[in-house]
Amino acid sequence: MSVEQTPTSTLALRRDGPVLHVTLNRPEVRNAMSLAMVRELRAVLAQAEATQGLGPSEAVRVLVLRGAGGHFCSGGDIKDMAAARARLAEDIDAIAHSNAAFGELCVAYASTPLALVTVLQGTVMGGGFGLACVSDVAIADDSVVFRLPETGLGLLPAQVGPFLVERIGYAETKRLAVTGAKVQSQEALRLRLVHEVHDEDALDWALGRFLQQILACAPGALAATKALLAKARFTPAAALVNEAAQMFSRAVTGPEGAEGTAAFLGRRNASWVPADEAPAAADEAK
Repeated sequence: MSVEQTPTSTLALRRDGPVLHVTLNRPEVRNAMSLAMVRELRAVLAQAEATQGLGPSEAVRVLVLRGAGGHFCSGGDIKDMAAARARLAEDIDAIAHSNAAFGELCVAYASTPLALVTVLQGTVMGGGFGLACVSDVAIADDSVVFRLPETGLGLLPAQVGPFLVERIGYAETKRLAVTGAKVQSQEALRLRLVHEVHDEDALDWALGRFLQQILACAPGALAATKALLAKARFTPAAALVNEAAQMFSRAVTGPEGAEGTAAFLGRRNASWVPADEAPAAADEAK
């Protein structure tokens, strides 16, 4: 069974060559993230990652996340929270376990070797906020509103907080948390919660442009680069010199390095570039 045929009740899946489009599909509740959605998002990711090493027509290289009905995600599902409260008598950690599932989801998507793009509209809260923060590329339209209301409700952004610190820094995260702020599109762009803001009609054009750029990159080199950059967040540069050099050496002598060099010298696209996605690499380098 292919990835796009994975049985889901909360997601809509569409495969476009090496790109898997995953739509959070509970528009009646602004795509509130239920535990069922968390499980399905984890399963889809695992199946997409399992295609690595397969042929070009089978491997997923990019995940695109968006929401149905004009909203990305309104946060955790209230029904699941109520159910967790009801289980407290028999499981004192029921709420903690439920909350941890959202954090583990974000960790899984943060760690994926695949390229991850989020297309953001309307409300972005909770686990959806976390997914936006861990994406490699985030684009939004003018309707987007990031919300961090937890402290005003007597709660805390337990799972979103660490990813928000990583995305925009400690000082700005503190400001948003202690004010319970709403962040609209232009401030989100200034803070780098998103990389670009477009009119709704131009979102798919912007997505297509980013996909073209991503698919021009060798999938193995992209995955290795993501892993190196993730490690560099917490490791002094001097301590990474030898490891980075070994990674570079493996890339140069590996099949992608050989193919990329041959493609450049031959003024053609490398084998990993879909025929309709990008001009020849040699022309791009002029």
